[in-house]
Order: sequence, then structure tokens, then C-alpha cells
Amino acid sequence: MTFNLRGRVGKGKYLGKTTPVGSYPPNAFGLYDMHGNVWEWCSDWYGEKYYDECKEQGVAENPEGPETGSHRVLRGGSWGDFAMPCRCASRHYYSPGYRGGTIGFRLVFVP
Repeated sequence: MTFNLRGRVGKGKYLGKTTPVGSYPPNAFGLYDMHGNVWEWCSDWYGEKYYDECKEQGVAENPEGPETGSHRVLRGGSWGDFAMPCRCASRHYYSPGYRGGTIGFRLVFVP
């Protein structure tokens, strides 16, 4: 299934800050604020060649990262970035102790 919103969603007003969850409509999967508000910490450790290795092995669905490391993965882009990294597939990494106004996390409830 492919969702292409190119040309159907206009450029929004630059607010220069985060916005409350649910300020914008949900995506096609019914999820709110999946990219562009803040970079989200992931539980995955960062491995420089890990994603390339997964592709070579044919393991592309929800790769979990190496078992250990010194940096954690961030995803999704933030309000302080250009448009290109503001997408679910965008990945970055930092030391777990790093803090900043463009980084946050998402709580997930699994009943």
C-alpha cells in the first residue's frame, strides 16, 4: 500500500517550536505526529553498517539494531530541520545522554 500526499498537502506555517499532540490530522494509519515535531529516541543501538547488513540479508522489517553500542537511534526529524528529514524513515543518532529542544520520545501503550 502506498500513500502519496505530494501535491495534496500545502506548506504549513513555520512555528519555530513544538506543537501539542493532535494539533494536526492523523496520517493514513491513524497515527498522530509521527514526524516533524521532535526527533524521537528509539530503543535501538546505532550500528554504522547495521541497516546495510539487514538489506543484504533481506531483513528489512523493523530491524532492532545491534545488541550493544554507544549511541542510540533517533527518528523522524523535528521542527528545527529542513523538510527532508521530517519523515518516519529518517534516522539519526546521539549518545543516550544528549538532550535538546528538538528531541523527545513517544510513549506506546500495548494492552
